[in-house]
Formats: sequence, C-alpha cells, structure tokens
Amino acid sequence: MSNHASAEKRNRQRITRTARNRSIKARVRGAVKTAREAATTAAEGAVALVKSAIQLVDRAASKRAIPKKRAARLKARLAARLHAAGKAA
Repeated sequence: MSNHASAEKRNRQRITRTARNRSIKARVRGAVKTAREAATTAAEGAVALVKSAIQLVDRAASKRAIPKKRAARLKARLAARLHAAGKAA
C-alpha cells in the first residue's frame, strides 16, 4: 500500500497500462501464430493473414506495447517464411 498520492496514481496508471499492453500483446501473438501457420502450409489467403499480422505488429510497436526491434524481427521472419512457402509451392 502506497503512502503518497502520487504513488497511488502511478499504481493506477500501471494497472491500466498493463491491461492495455496485455490485450495488445495477446492479439499480436494470435495474429502472428495464425499467419505463421498459414505461411508454413502455403494456405489460401496466407498473404492477407501475414499482411494483417504485420499491421498489428506495427501498431503494437508504435504504441510501445512491444519493442520496435522485436516488431522488426517478427515482420522479417513472417515475410521470410511466406517467401519460402511461395518458392516451395
């Protein structure tokens, strides 16, 4: 329990931001997972899934829910997997 009003406010802000970031990260994880599976199996609509996942990753990075370098790494790996699946098909 905090003794200062400013500490109580920071705690309220932390709880709000943690909840927001957690929901953003969960959406990113789900989108990346489905895009990765679609790109690996060269499924129908894989390009659209990868594109939407990349948009979500970019949005999460711009809101600082995930680090920018992690976003770049995720996007590069998704694109590489999609490219490899396109060559194999």
